[in-house]
Amino acid sequence: MRIEKTPLPGVLALTPIRHGDARGFFSESWNRRSLQQAGLDLPDFVQDNHSMSRATGTLRGLHYQAPPHAQGKLVRCGRGRILDVAVDARRGSAHYGQWVARELSFENGLQLWIPAGFLHGFVTLEPDSEIIYKCTAHYDAASDGSVRWDSLGIDWGVSDPVLSDKDRAAPAFSDWQSPFVMGGA
Repeated sequence: MRIEKTPLPGVLALTPIRHGDARGFFSESWNRRSLQQAGLDLPDFVQDNHSMSRATGTLRGLHYQAPPHAQGKLVRCGRGRILDVAVDARRGSAHYGQWVARELSFENGLQLWIPAGFLHGFVTLEPDSEIIYKCTAHYDAASDGSVRWDSLGIDWGVSDPVLSDKDRAAPAFSDWQSPFVMGGA
């Protein structure tokens, strides 16, 4: 697996090796032993999620789960293409409020590791895009939250995205009190 650091410490781009032939390909999207041998020791995953967005321009985020249910996520695109975004939301971090984005697609096989303490969101770049992600904590409705998608200067590539009511009503980053602290969850 190819492991690439991003400008945000802790956020990593992981590209599994694809072994292909005339039938298609095989790849290990997650292998703890291989990643440990490469010097990467990610937390245990407890939940797998799969979402599908029908329309191009569907934006989901920026989402988080507050401690003690904060989630790290390993995100990949099983079909279609998305722009995946992580935002450092750890108060006291030198990178607080900074973001990184990567295009994830079925074709490129790229995955993004987003540790707990970061906001996460994505926008679909093709119709019927499917997102598959592993989480380090179970979903907890009382810990669920979001920050307004357009309050950090992120170039999503859309001006009028398809949003949920929750995401439309989310507070701006400047009006939000982060539950995350550098060095904590």
